[in-house]
Formats: sequence, structure tokens, C-alpha cells
Amino acid sequence: MSDYIIAIDQGTTSSRAVLYNRQLRPLASCSEALPLKYPHTGWVEQDPEAIWQSVLHCIRQLLQQNDILPEQVAGLALTNQRETTLLWEKASGKTLYPAIVWQDRRTADRCQALKQQHETSIRAKTGLLADPYFSASKLQWLLQQIPGAQQRAESGELCFGTVDSFLLWRLTAGTVHATDASNASRTLLFNIHQQCWDPDLLTLFQIPAPLLPEVRDSAADFGHCSTGLFGHPIPIVSLLGDQQAALLGQACVTSGMGKSTYGTGCFVMVNTGAQALCSQHQLLSTVAWRIRGDTCYALEGSIFMAGATVQWLRDKLGIIQQASDTEALAEGVDYQQTELLIPAFTGLGAPYWQPEVKAAIFGLTRNSGKAELCAAALRSVAYQTQDLLLAMAEDGIRIADLRVDGGMTVNHCFLQSLADLTQQTITPSQHSDATAFGTAFLAAWQLGWYPQLSDVTLLWQGSAQFTPKLSKVQQQSCYHYWRTSIARLLVS
Repeated sequence: MSDYIIAIDQGTTSSRAVLYNRQLRPLASCSEALPLKYPHTGWVEQDPEAIWQSVLHCIRQLLQQNDILPEQVAGLALTNQRETTLLWEKASGKTLYPAIVWQDRRTADRCQALKQQHETSIRAKTGLLADPYFSASKLQWLLQQIPGAQQRAESGELCFGTVDSFLLWRLTAGTVHATDASNASRTLLFNIHQQCWDPDLLTLFQIPAPLLPEVRDSAADFGHCSTGLFGHPIPIVSLLGDQQAALLGQACVTSGMGKSTYGTGCFVMVNTGAQALCSQHQLLSTVAWRIRGDTCYALEGSIFMAGATVQWLRDKLGIIQQASDTEALAEGVDYQQTELLIPAFTGLGAPYWQPEVKAAIFGLTRNSGKAELCAAALRSVAYQTQDLLLAMAEDGIRIADLRVDGGMTVNHCFLQSLADLTQQTITPSQHSDATAFGTAFLAAWQLGWYPQLSDVTLLWQGSAQFTPKLSKVQQQSCYHYWRTSIARLLVS
């Protein structure tokens, strides 16, 4: 009997494979770090072959180390970093250029020009903004910069995909070129109301239709892994963008429920059910998932730098040896600290959407040291979360209990800062990897192990609760300092 599901969580800085049993308990995991490259200011790239090999290695290691035969795996579940853009040859599967990562800002000028004339129509169709964060302008840049690529794309020789499509193509030995509705909705080319690639947007970005993957439901038959990879054709049965997978993994299956994930970036997402809300405060409407043809939507706020800010402290400043060092260092720093970090290393995301803004530190004194910078870094993520929660509140959505997950949530100092500076109850998930769990549950549902999507609520548990210890007056003072500093940066 096939008793296991393997969930692949392909993220920005690592690939991870998690083995689940029929009760969806995680039995084992394997991960492999991935480097990022910064060839020019504002450019962020990855090696597609490194992404592919890391996923293969994680699956193989998981099987070998746990004495699991591939035929014991009922299904493979996939979740992935979104918006990252790849282009490859249909005949060979060879990529033509490094993967352009979602954080990349090289197309900021192109998107700024689009805002002037097309922002309203783009927003109406996609729920998104004209921003280099999304895939369309990255793909257009690739077609323009790679010699002959535009012509080859028009003749059907090339394939475009976000990371999910690329991995699906490789796993199935080129037999399946597909994506799911959640990932398609992040490309700036997909009409989220009509649930199809939009011909007007394809024309606007000069994207040939033969280049695009087929859009399927998030739980579907995505083919089988090539027998040559693992010795058995493991079925691929679910596919979700990472933030949508975390929304499901946090059991936010009814309208109004929300979560916030703290990985490389931070993403606050609220389930809006069958209604795609149009935010008046620079938030995004997106597809949460599409199942049996029925679409569930979400409202999302995206922050580009969360855990990546802690990585900056470690890798560029060298003031910590590992991310966990920030907890002890920051814990003793008073909220009245003068140091304030605005981590706009790759521009500012929601609700500002300013791709050209650069990072800044305000309030440095002779007393500023490691502890103060660590506290400022952690609190910058909390302040940005408050930006998003206030924008959602102004759109009429208030989250009573914010469910959180991601690597940063092991840091209790950060979680207490998050509760203090948002004045919210913060509940971390017992599932440390809600993203992998979400796509694994969707696979289990597709396989018939659970009859209803709402059954995920029976499996979800919070691990703790963090409530505000800072007074509302103190919080307002701290947040005022943040907003005035942001305003100074935007003006400059």
C-alpha cells in the first residue's frame, strides 16, 4: 500500500523535502541550501540547475535515509517560490538564462512606464500592480535580451515557467508543461476572473501564447515522475504557490481567516472566499487555490525582506554567526531605542510599492552596537507587518488572531515584538513548515485520504500564543517613528 506523501518546498534560499504518513504527521525531512547571485545592483538570480539538483537530492535522500521504496509514495506534492522566472528549450529542457528571482528589480523602469497608461486595466484583470516583482516584465526582458528568443518563442520552441512549471517539466521528463491557478495568478498575465491567460496582457508584454504552460486546478493530475529518476513513476497530485500553501497549511479555509509567513520575505494573506476583493490600499488580490474548477481568492500584502534581513546581518555585516543569535542579542533592547532599520534592500513592497527606494538606518549613536542592530532588524519586520494589517483594516478586513509560520517564528523575541508592535494576538503553528504541510494536505485530499478541504482544521494546532505587553500608547509612539522615517526615505 502507498502510505506516504512527499512534499517538496522549493524556496528562495533552500529546497526542502518532507515525508508525511497517512495521518499527515511529518516523519522526516531533508533540505539543501541554495545561493543567490547579485550580478548588478537590484538584480537577483539563481542557477536553475542548482534548483533542480537540490530537489532531486532531497527526494532521493529522503527515500534512502528512511528506507522508503518509491512505490510506497502515493503522491508528490509541490510548493514553490512564486514569480521567479525561467525560460528553457522545449526540445532539450536546457535553460537559456539564470532564473530571475522574484526580488529582482531590473525591470523597474519598464513597470513604471506601464503604470502611467495601463495600471487600471492590469489591476482589474490580474488583481496585481505593474511591478517588477511579478513574472511578466522579467519574461519580456528575457525575450528581448536573449538573441533569437522572441522568434523561437513565437514558433513554439521555448517554454516559460515559474519554478513549479520548471520542476514539473523536469520531473516528468518534458511530458507536462503546466502550472496551477495560484502560480499563474502571480505572473501578471493571468485573468483571475476568467481563469485564463489574458490575450490583451500577452500583447502588452509581447508574450507569445505558445510559450505558456497549461493552467490546471491546484489539486489535479500533474503526471508522473519519470521512472528513471526514482525507479518508479510517482504521481504528482498537488501544486500550490508557497504563500497559498501556507494559507491552507494554517487551516485558513474560511473567508476572513489570515496568516503571515516569515521566510525570506513576509507575506500576510487573508482568505476572501469566492470574492476577489479590489483593495483600495495597494494590496493584491490573488488566487488562493482552484479545486474542481471552483476558485478561492485571497488578499495579500508582500514584504520583500524578512528573514533576508537577518541573513544580511550574518552574511554582510558579520555581527552574528547564525540567525538564532539575534534572539538573545535583541531581547534586552528597549523599545525606546533610537536605531530604526528600513530594510528596502530590494525596494519596498506593499503598501508602498517603491522599487527604487534604498535601505536606510536612522538614529545611530555611539551606543549603537550588535544588540541594537539585531533588535532594529527584527522590529523592522514587525513594523512592516503592521503596515499590511492597517492596510487590510482600511479595506474592511480585521484579523483577530494572526496565525504565523516560517523560519523566523522560532525566535520568541521576534514573536513578542510582533505582538507588541501590531497589538495583535500572535499564534505560531505547531507545524513549523506550514507551507509543506499545506501542499501535502492538498495532495492527501486529492488522493481521497480526506473527504473535505475543511478537514485540515482537524489537523491544525497552535504551539503557543503571544499577546501584547507594550501599551497602546507606547506602540503608537514607536509606529509613528517608523512611519515618519519611511516618509523621509520616500521623499529623499
